[in-house]
Amino acid sequence: MLPTILVLLVFILGPVLYAVFLSFFDVTLLGGTVLDYTGVDNYLRIMEDSRAKRALVNTALYVGIVVPAQTFLALFLASTLNAGLKGEKIFRIIYFLPTLTSSAVLTLIFMWMYNQNGLINNLLDKVNLPTYNWIGDPNIALYSIMIMNIWATAPLFMVIYLAALQGVPKNLYEAAELDGANVIQRFWHITVPQLRPITSFVVIMGLIGTFQLFDQSYIFSGGSGGPSNSTLTVVLLIYQYAFKSLGTMGYATAIAFILALIILIASILQRVLSKEEQFN
Repeated sequence: MLPTILVLLVFILGPVLYAVFLSFFDVTLLGGTVLDYTGVDNYLRIMEDSRAKRALVNTALYVGIVVPAQTFLALFLASTLNAGLKGEKIFRIIYFLPTLTSSAVLTLIFMWMYNQNGLINNLLDKVNLPTYNWIGDPNIALYSIMIMNIWATAPLFMVIYLAALQGVPKNLYEAAELDGANVIQRFWHITVPQLRPITSFVVIMGLIGTFQLFDQSYIFSGGSGGPSNSTLTVVLLIYQYAFKSLGTMGYATAIAFILALIILIASILQRVLSKEEQFN
């Protein structure tokens, strides 16, 4: 147990406690580390920081749209593959390809596609649909990242769903079919209830992942969170305060600790939901 305890202390508990400690100070790193105790001022400052509020709103909007969308898409793709369609293995490989691509590379590819003269606008123009400034319009930029991440992350959860679907008894579908249930009814009354514990897991993992959005937002905006803070997320804001501004490292750790609490609550919720599903 000693090696495990040491790893937890050095790489998990230690950094967390040190971050909490720094959150009560103004930290200056220029010419050496200088700590100035401020108490809970860093936490109170979050409620007055307009950029922090915007980052929280952006992140909440991102989480609220991406998690349900990627969960539904993953379940739909898994159910399609589990139906025994011809060429299932080929489709499985095609669906899973986005997950194999580096996040940074994927973002750069989509930035090229989102260009005003890029692939997506050209396709929209050819079918007489309106084109958009996907990256430069504050009203659309965050949704552009959402579309990319839904497409990129759903395949991973699809694999989880697909593995779970293999364990659903076939006789349930056969009995329902004999009773006259159609495809939609079998899906809603058999597939969805049987996969409820897996759905709880997928949703919570999706929440944790989406709350930590950073690299796509950073690359899309060049690290600024623009245009007009429309792609500014909580993690990107932490990065900016920690490494882009002098004397705000303590404030950045305070925001990071609040985010860690949110993720911790989500993790606890996952365990509670899992136990409830097993009990039921």
